[in-house]
Amino acid sequence: MDTEKIYEEALRVWRATAGGDLARASRSGSAEGDLLLQGDNLALMAALSRQVQEGARVPVNLFYMDAPYFSNRDPGSRIKVKTSAGEELIKAPAFSDTWASEGGRGKGEGAMNAYLAMLVPRIIAAHELLAEDGALWIHLDRRAVHYAKIMTDVIFGGGDHLINEVVWAYKSGGSSTKRFANKHDTLLFYAKNIKKYKFFPQEEKSYNRALKPYRFKGVKEYRDDYGWYTVVNMKDVWEIPMVGRTASERTGYATQKPEALLERIVLACTEAGDVCMDPFGGSGTLAAVCARHGRGWIYIDESPAAAGIAAVRLGVE
Repeated sequence: MDTEKIYEEALRVWRATAGGDLARASRSGSAEGDLLLQGDNLALMAALSRQVQEGARVPVNLFYMDAPYFSNRDPGSRIKVKTSAGEELIKAPAFSDTWASEGGRGKGEGAMNAYLAMLVPRIIAAHELLAEDGALWIHLDRRAVHYAKIMTDVIFGGGDHLINEVVWAYKSGGSSTKRFANKHDTLLFYAKNIKKYKFFPQEEKSYNRALKPYRFKGVKEYRDDYGWYTVVNMKDVWEIPMVGRTASERTGYATQKPEALLERIVLACTEAGDVCMDPFGGSGTLAAVCARHGRGWIYIDESPAAAGIAAVRLGVE
């Protein structure tokens, strides 16, 4: 992979991008500046970047990018809509995640280059929009995360800007007889400025060996139905359930992420009043978490169906 060539072309694309129409944004009533935007995220980020440069908008403190995974399939959603006969489930495409090359769909270097031609300009845009103390989280899986890491190292100025590689482990779907079942995603946590980024440690239970008390001097221990444990700063492997079929937060949108996952990211990297942005907004999980915790949010998605789901969830007309 020619990283320099990919970066230079992505930078050219970003610099040539015309701004999108922010006048058509839907706004929530919960905080000044909360935006729900439907359209091409690169064009809309270009418009927002110009506002930041002109002093009309504050920089973004946290970016969460749940981009397509290079899965080479087009996920569908099952969405509840109200009809004259009551509620009805309809199927609708969520987004496209197919990448063509001369070797066929998803085949060879050409398909990956097409994917990176989409992703890398948007990482550049996020870097430009971030505040000096800001953080970028990129959410992918085994198929493309290593390519994204290499390119983000280039954009941010080196691998020391990678603060964490977080593994999100979950249970869902079936298993395989030809390999170990794929049951985790990877989240890359980058800081724009490694001397200024915000980080607030989160805590978790750490169960004692054999689930019995250690009785070490000065160490507080606790007990629940499972056994004895201490409370420690959170590690980089997170076991969080996916959104269940009966969960109250479920919207029917394909690839919807659980609020508990986004809540950890928001609480670890932002303070009340900070602004968070999701350019692949989907069902609006990041915005919903931000609204609950007093953070400003900017949502973007190209799909009218996704934006409609998010608008209902966020109480935006």
